[in-house]
Amino acid sequence: MTFFKYQGTGNDFVMIDDRARTFPSADQALVAQLCHRHFGIGADGLILLQTAPDGALTMVYFNADGAEGSMCGNGGRCFVRFAHDLGLITDQARFMAVDGEHEAEVRGTDIHLRMSDVASLEHHTAFSFLNTGSPHVVQFEADVASLDVVAVGRPMRYAAQFSPGGTNINFVETQSDQTLFVRTYERGVEDETYSCGTGVTAAALVAHIQLNLSSPVAIRTLGGNLRVAFTAQPGGGFTSIYLIGPAQRVFEGEITV
Repeated sequence: MTFFKYQGTGNDFVMIDDRARTFPSADQALVAQLCHRHFGIGADGLILLQTAPDGALTMVYFNADGAEGSMCGNGGRCFVRFAHDLGLITDQARFMAVDGEHEAEVRGTDIHLRMSDVASLEHHTAFSFLNTGSPHVVQFEADVASLDVVAVGRPMRYAAQFSPGGTNINFVETQSDQTLFVRTYERGVEDETYSCGTGVTAAALVAHIQLNLSSPVAIRTLGGNLRVAFTAQPGGGFTSIYLIGPAQRVFEGEITV
């Protein structure tokens, strides 16, 4: 099987051109093996590029544990770059994902990916909760760099109030230049990742409400820099949300499965 490896600010994915629909997508153990960093290719997730009879693009995303996942923002940006590299799109793209249709634009090294609208947010004493295509907790911290993200994030990810599916946990620090530094514990990966697209989107929207940060919000992650642009609605909620940042091919190869 031919595969491709892509990354978007360090969030990495095995990409499969599955227009022929030959990949055994029901084989969860195979997906997990391919994503395994010691016994497989190694990735935070696996993405199938499929097409409908009319040629419309479809993104099918699997978490590193092999289960089909919710929307992945960085994965979506890598999907668009993959489609562009295959010659399936020029500078504009539309594709279907698990949370509906997305638009995107290729601008040099950056991919501008339109995310799903967000109708509402829940504000709690210590954190905010919202769904940006995937569920996210956003919690502000004074020193994110020294935080043990796994030790603190894992119990929150499995907290009863987020059952049965659980949630992703984002720890956010506002830096002196109004950039947000975000570290994320991702469900499905069950570890910290270098970057999480839906997570930084959630952080930017919460920061707009709580800190009055204006669009676009600059984000720093362990894997690189992103921007989140949006339009805040007078009655609450957000539309025209764009996740903006680089996505690139790392390598390609063949593996026997």
